[in-house]
Parts: sequence; C-alpha cells; structure tokens
Amino acid sequence: MAKYLLAYKGGRMAETPEAQEAAMQAWMGWFGTLGAAVVDTGNPFGPSTAVASDGSAAPATAGLTGYSLVEADTLAAAADLAKGCPVLTAGGTVEVYEAIPIM
Repeated sequence: MAKYLLAYKGGRMAETPEAQEAAMQAWMGWFGTLGAAVVDTGNPFGPSTAVASDGSAAPATAGLTGYSLVEADTLAAAADLAKGCPVLTAGGTVEVYEAIPIM
C-alpha cells in the first residue's frame, strides 16, 4: 500500500464553542470510518510563508489549511477516502498526493 497526503484547502472555521465541538466530532467520526487507513490524522495549519529561490520570503498563497496522511492501494482509492472529509461540508477542498518513498 502507498501513502497519500490529503491536503486541505479552504473551509470555514467554527465560530462558537458548540460549533467547534461539533466540527471536532465530525472529524473524529470521519477518521473512525477510515480505520487502519489513517497513518497520521494530521493537524490544521497556522500562518505560513513561502521562501523563493533567492531566499526572500512572502506570505504563502496556496491556501492550505491542514493535512492528513492515509494508506491506500491507488490514488483513486485515496481520493474515495477523502470524499467524506468534513472540510468539504465547510466549503473547502481536499487535494490528494501520492507520497513517493525514496528514503
């Protein structure tokens, strides 16, 4: 099985403590449905910067908001796992990347 990075983009942050708790329960419920496929539940991202080849830094523009790492047989299977991600119901998207082992 290969490992795949689920890169989360966008989505809305829950504003109230009740909404935050509901969001956390949605995430934990989704991870529960993935079972052993979950390698690393990941984390949300905070502030970011992009470093250019000349060493200069500027705010990152990719809009990534978090990540998780899963195992699946194929890219298509990993994308199927992403279809239930709670970020989708919050207006975000999930990009799925195969992590190619070279080390």
